[in-house]
Amino acid sequence: MATIISGLDYSQIQRDSIKARVTKLRQKHSVIPGLAVILVGEDPASQVYVRNKAKQTLEVGMKSVEHLLPKDTDEATLVALIEDLNQDQSIHGILVQLPLPDHIDEALIINSIQVKKDVDGFHLTNIGLLSTGSKKAIIPCTPLGCMMMLKDQMGSLSGKKAVVVGRSNIVGKPMAALLVKESCTVTITHSRTKNLEQECRQADILVAAVGRPEMIKGDWIKPGATVIDVGINRIDKEGGGTKLVGDVEFASASKVAAAITPVPGGVGPMTIACLLENTYQQACRINGIAEF
Repeated sequence: MATIISGLDYSQIQRDSIKARVTKLRQKHSVIPGLAVILVGEDPASQVYVRNKAKQTLEVGMKSVEHLLPKDTDEATLVALIEDLNQDQSIHGILVQLPLPDHIDEALIINSIQVKKDVDGFHLTNIGLLSTGSKKAIIPCTPLGCMMMLKDQMGSLSGKKAVVVGRSNIVGKPMAALLVKESCTVTITHSRTKNLEQECRQADILVAAVGRPEMIKGDWIKPGATVIDVGINRIDKEGGGTKLVGDVEFASASKVAAAITPVPGGVGPMTIACLLENTYQQACRINGIAEF
């Protein structure tokens, strides 16, 4: 059976580290990292996610600001709020919870955030910096968490064959860029890739981020591979109710892989931990302070 890579454990270690560094930053420089989260609308899943972000932000000693806006908020109002936060020196990170309502242009909103406060790493400038391997890039939170777990589990990734299933701007593409930076040989695949099973079977590292419940079966996985399952899908259970599953069929995959992340309890907890890490880093950078 595969080793289970616990995102819960990794995220707790990460948050403990951030809390210690935030305390030093406050004591030595009187700087408290500030994170502002904007939610437009009343999507239940997004509301839970925003509450968790705020709770964990406060737990590590940071300032947390929430702006909960009605679904019919127009673009001009949202851009004006972001501009106020751009100018607020107590705020070092701004996050707009996605998805936004259909009448709002997501790209416009994301690129209204100052590059240095874009702790989600979605601004076009940060995407470009990441693609060119710049150390100045703010790395998107989910791929950053995946990379932390991979390197801790495997050590050096140099020379490994990595397959990313999924081509989104949020996970798939930045994950591929990070793997290339670690000297992996990377293939980006997706739901329309021909012979997808064969592509997956070549992978020493398989990152599943395609958004299809349990699409990747155990016999798609190379024996001894490390599997990072980014998918979070809610499906019906036999006998009623629902449950969360990933993009990988865990029961069969865990019999073949050397290591695998579970769903839930895998990548998800690391996403918020990495958001806090990015906010801490930007508080240091904005104030010209070397990170502890």
